[in-house]
Amino acid sequence: MLNSQNIFLRPFTTVHQMTPFDKIQNSYYEEAVDAGIAEQRAEIAAITGNAAAPTFANTIVALERSGATLDRVLNVFYPLLEANSSPELMEISQRIAKKTSDWSTEMSLNEALWQRIKTVYDHRAALNLDTEDSMLLQNTYDGFARSGALLQGADRERYKQLSTRLSELTLQFGQNVLKEQNLTEMWLTKDDLEGIPEATVEAYALAAKNKGREGEYLVTVSYPSYAPFMKFSARADLREKLYKMNCSRNTKGEYSNIEVMKEISLTRMQIANLLGYKTYSEYVLARRMAENPTNVYNLLNRLRDAYMPVWEKEKAELTEFATAETGKAVTLNAWDYSYWANRLKSAKYAFDDEQLRPYFMLDNVIEGVFGLATRLYGLHFTYDQNIIVFHPEVRGYNVTDADGNFVGILYTDFHPRESKRSGAWMTEFLPEEITESGDTIHPHITLTMNFTKPTATKPALLSFSEVETFLHEFGHAIHGLLAATKYKSMSGTSVYRDFVEFPSQFNENFLRQKEYVDGFARHYETGEPMPQELLDKMISAARFGVGYACLRQLGFGYIDMAWHDRTAPVTDTYALEYDALKQVATFPTVEGCVTSPQFNHIFSGGYASGYYSYKWSEMLDSDAFSVFLRNGIFDPATAKSFKDNILTRGGTEHPMTLYKRFRGQEPTIDALLKRDGVPNPGK
Repeated sequence: MLNSQNIFLRPFTTVHQMTPFDKIQNSYYEEAVDAGIAEQRAEIAAITGNAAAPTFANTIVALERSGATLDRVLNVFYPLLEANSSPELMEISQRIAKKTSDWSTEMSLNEALWQRIKTVYDHRAALNLDTEDSMLLQNTYDGFARSGALLQGADRERYKQLSTRLSELTLQFGQNVLKEQNLTEMWLTKDDLEGIPEATVEAYALAAKNKGREGEYLVTVSYPSYAPFMKFSARADLREKLYKMNCSRNTKGEYSNIEVMKEISLTRMQIANLLGYKTYSEYVLARRMAENPTNVYNLLNRLRDAYMPVWEKEKAELTEFATAETGKAVTLNAWDYSYWANRLKSAKYAFDDEQLRPYFMLDNVIEGVFGLATRLYGLHFTYDQNIIVFHPEVRGYNVTDADGNFVGILYTDFHPRESKRSGAWMTEFLPEEITESGDTIHPHITLTMNFTKPTATKPALLSFSEVETFLHEFGHAIHGLLAATKYKSMSGTSVYRDFVEFPSQFNENFLRQKEYVDGFARHYETGEPMPQELLDKMISAARFGVGYACLRQLGFGYIDMAWHDRTAPVTDTYALEYDALKQVATFPTVEGCVTSPQFNHIFSGGYASGYYSYKWSEMLDSDAFSVFLRNGIFDPATAKSFKDNILTRGGTEHPMTLYKRFRGQEPTIDALLKRDGVPNPGK
């Protein structure tokens, strides 16, 4: 018998259907998933049992609108599993993952449902559908075909088994990463902190105090802890130790991902083979802007050829600088880059990133980031303490448009904690859609990050990189908030993977524009704006290290393709990764160090055969921003065109169609190279 108190079993009656986080009990999740699956199974039975001939409305739309209870619970469960996890939630997730995977497979292999979908699809030319309806029909047909609907007999059963196993493996991978991340610690004494800025020392002391070891200092592999140590520590031995601790995670012991990765890669390959593709990459890229592996490699290789000479010059300059500073010949290793690059950058531009922190107090940055959406798109963000949140550190905002109309809710969650995985991301508790009665369901978006925490003496002061990350994730949030589509499956960020990073990376461009930064970068103690000299240096220094940064990202892309654009099982993780990286290697290989076992993006985060999309999106964002640079970065007409043609349309049309409608042409890498000051080898 169902628990009548389970909030997920009926639509939320709160204002704007806000999630009542304070009323959730962990026991509700699995019960609601079971009820949601039963409910959707009955809805599917009603569709297939309909005596009327299949139509777009009684089959395609009916399927799209089904599963409300299941969506309601999963849209809350999975974001909280990432941002506010617990051992109990992890255990529940294992059971839920199997149930939802089995149900998804059962539904996709429902022959009666497939035949109705196929009938509607086969008669699509006579249906006179609008663009959005046509895309829903195409997506529905493709989704079933790519999920095994065309398979018969033993192949169908094999597909079910593989899909279930893949779901289990990807969940296990991510949980292994989180568990070992929380166990990876480097404890220090005061004598070990040479070169570390005062604010970071305070953060390390606070981390140790929270573990009951006052008087010591704790460094972890979470970004706000790891990155400053690698950048500022004068102790090469400790940088080496922390680097090796970080890049050898999940390679052995209870939380090893070595065999998990191999099985994930093999399972994905076997699924692709069943569906008629030679490799998993071919299967994935058939529904991407890039279309096929050849186009992905073409992009990666073109950027490699352009940026490798830049890196060679950067490395030579860095080595010469380090040698001069130390008075002896220096051979740079991977753990030396951040330290010496920061020293050289400071010497060349007479500043380092720490000089920027006092001007990037979190509250001021929030004002500046939100203000960007106000100037461009007329959105306003009002903090509302009555919005129920899922953790005391979370803030809730009501979002309205220029006319005061309600647009949606934004939750922000800024600082690291043990219950939160590392990194930064945007997701949604409720996607936008327009109901059959014409009512708009407004989106509820959450931004989750791991920024530097406040200390006993200072507020949260962000690095340039953290501000950039905030702008990036906020771009995803705007994509979700401005969605104006009929169907939630195509709303907001529900677009091709190599298009989804475009609006987020587009936002990063503004941080290099004086007109924008001047509006919010103020000293946290004096309120004075960032001095023009420092602002100029920051913008000039933005090109520093572009060769290294690009090759590092390309390396991730090559690793991803090595795991997934293959026709044979992986036998040696280390050999695979080292071979993939050799064409973009920046430093000598470090024995025992690999990226893959912690690479959440491609093994548990949806980016398999898609990590290249970050560089693909850089091509798009730089090309698009060139229009703003030409017309004025806050030009109303340009902003409106970007909003109307890109941000509101979600996945309702092919992304290249949307892009060309805004830009007037297909993108090229020319603007990206120009932005980075890199010679164009093609010209």
